[in-house]
Amino acid sequence: MPVERRTHLDGDGLRVTGVRCEDPGCGWTEPRAAGEFGLVLVRQGVFRSRVDGVARLVDAASVFVERPGQEQQFAHPQGADAYTEVVVGESSLASLLGGDPRVPEGLAYCTPDVSFAHRMLLSRAAAGADSLELAERSTDVTVRVLAQLAPERLASGLPRTAAARAALVDAARGALAQDLGLGLTALGQEVGCSPHHLSRIFRAGTGVPLARYRNRLRVALVLERLVQGESDLGALAAESGFSDQSHMTRVVREAAGVPPGRVRGLLRGA
Repeated sequence: MPVERRTHLDGDGLRVTGVRCEDPGCGWTEPRAAGEFGLVLVRQGVFRSRVDGVARLVDAASVFVERPGQEQQFAHPQGADAYTEVVVGESSLASLLGGDPRVPEGLAYCTPDVSFAHRMLLSRAAAGADSLELAERSTDVTVRVLAQLAPERLASGLPRTAAARAALVDAARGALAQDLGLGLTALGQEVGCSPHHLSRIFRAGTGVPLARYRNRLRVALVLERLVQGESDLGALAAESGFSDQSHMTRVVREAAGVPPGRVRGLLRGA
């Protein structure tokens, strides 16, 4: 069965993979026990799942929820299909569900908001978005599905007062100022909040997502180092936490309208 897999994100307790099965055949796969929690969102076609002996159809309007320990099999009765796997590590899942990583039984569906969030995740991955943005978007997709299964547990741990939420935003801003390389899970652990709640509260408090705010800090650092005469753009990209020089160039161009080399000339000339 020819299978094409493309990893969009792998780290910080999250893994997002695009999968395309070109000629899967129609029979059931061998039974295997699921080893980790994951969501499978169909982009094209359909497949059948058989979990602990119970068979169901999974299409683009439903979500297959993989729960650790369950015996599962798959079949592809209509031939080729494509889907996205979102895998969440046990500790990250527990932080979303009030400390307990066990996911309640039940069916989940790909509602229009889930479908849109899924496609935005893939679109931003294709555009080269950094890992923090992709982690925020992956967590958002996961939470939208878990909200169908465990809404009360998702709400646990949310700071109740405006003062507590403001303090959380300040703590996150301070942690980012100290370490521009912090990922979503690590940042949540640093400030004592689940990634989901942190992302929501931070956006509400600052008006922008965590990834965009971090890029503002990175751009400020780049500009200051360029004013000081830094000429090694590769080293500057590493110092400011970008994945590489092209990533830094793209972000600085979006912020300043010109690439870092041109910014250096303008700032030094001024």
